[in-house]
Amino acid sequence: MSVGRSPGWVRIAQIILGILTIILSIFALAFPGATFISVIVILSIILFFIGIEKIITGIFLPQRSKAATIGLGVLVLIFAGLAIAFPAATAFVALIFIGVALLFGGCARIAEGISGHHSGWQKFALIGVGALAVILSIPVMVLPAFGAAVAGFVVAIALLIIGIQMVAAGVSGQRFRNPADKYLHAE
Repeated sequence: MSVGRSPGWVRIAQIILGILTIILSIFALAFPGATFISVIVILSIILFFIGIEKIITGIFLPQRSKAATIGLGVLVLIFAGLAIAFPAATAFVALIFIGVALLFGGCARIAEGISGHHSGWQKFALIGVGALAVILSIPVMVLPAFGAAVAGFVVAIALLIIGIQMVAAGVSGQRFRNPADKYLHAE
């Protein structure tokens, strides 16, 4: 539900940030493999900070499982450090896991489509989506660069759509409110 126009500075911020998002998404589309590696590095850095937080809370906050919290924090630091130091190897391992998950998920959908209680288009959709997942899983596992490119491409497309939406919101100046907000601001 529309509730009026956004202030000018918000609109300018939306347009500028949207344009930056679009530019970065174009870079991500041009270099999808590098995009996937970048995501791995960013997630690894976040995990590194999480490990530090676990160690600090294990040392300084009173709790019954101090040793476990500190030990798990150290393990998170070690694995995050390895992921930061070797992002390509980390991406390779992640892609193998993604490929195996696609393979098993696809097989499960095919099995459900064949033996499940579905009929008509649902049955064919399950079998078709399952077959597509199985077909995609093979090159993801055999050719990790393909998997990285597909993952990077998906991220890039999502960023492009978000950037376009941000610019459109800034240009139109329309603010939209979540319908559930009326319950939060009830008088």
